Amino acid sequence: MFVDSHCHLDKLDKTSEELQEVIHFAKQRGVDHFLCVAVSVKDFPQMLSKVSDFDDVSVSCGVHPLHQEDACSYDDLLVMAARPEVVAVGETGLDYFYSSDTKEVQLVSFIDHIKVANELSKPLIIHTRDAREDTLSLLREHKAEHTKGVLHCFTESLEMAKAAIEMGFYISISGIVTFKSAQELQAVVKALPLDKLLIETDSPWLAPIPYRGKQNQPGYVVEVAEFIAELKGVSVEELAAATTKNFYDLFDGIKSR
Repeated sequence: MFVDSHCHLDKLDKTSEELQEVIHFAKQRGVDHFLCVAVSVKDFPQMLSKVSDFDDVSVSCGVHPLHQEDACSYDDLLVMAARPEVVAVGETGLDYFYSSDTKEVQLVSFIDHIKVANELSKPLIIHTRDAREDTLSLLREHKAEHTKGVLHCFTESLEMAKAAIEMGFYISISGIVTFKSAQELQAVVKALPLDKLLIETDSPWLAPIPYRGKQNQPGYVVEVAEFIAELKGVSVEELAAATTKNFYDLFDGIKSR
């Protein structure tokens, strides 16, 4: 049994009927649950309407660091993220690779998301790229002791992963790990503890080999799992069981839905 811990079902170029087929295909492959992650509060209602009929799809609410044109106030974020169907805050974080010019706005937004997660006791979903020092520094400075979360689509260093794990965070790996150019990431994944790993597609982007270049979808999380299992020298079944347990341990609000 697999879980796609991070996907954007509302961004798939699919009709409602085609989206049902995507979910059905994934479930046929053993994918049991899907976390559909928001990239802006403004788009959250539309995202929710697209996935609300699926009992096996959970949702988050937040503003992606590359969507600061849709930045919202702390109060607006708090109201939306407090909705009972929202199981996590984000995705949020810092991206200096694609958008260093919005650094100051990103920092304010990230701090607001951390504070909202603290107030609501909901996990954080964090995007970080080329912003290791600031990401870890803000988490250390602002997160409460009980705050937990995940660094999603991780492509940073082993040192950063270990620092995040020490703060109670999980590390989620996408299809990037299957790319031939991802040798550094593969070494990081091989060194990480299995009880701190999640798997994801980040669909519709970053399709794993052998689907690279195509629109990604949740069913392809199986290829991510198979690749990581081989990297770590464990069976796919063990990898699936561990990452699924980790998912429900982190997003424990899903169990009570």
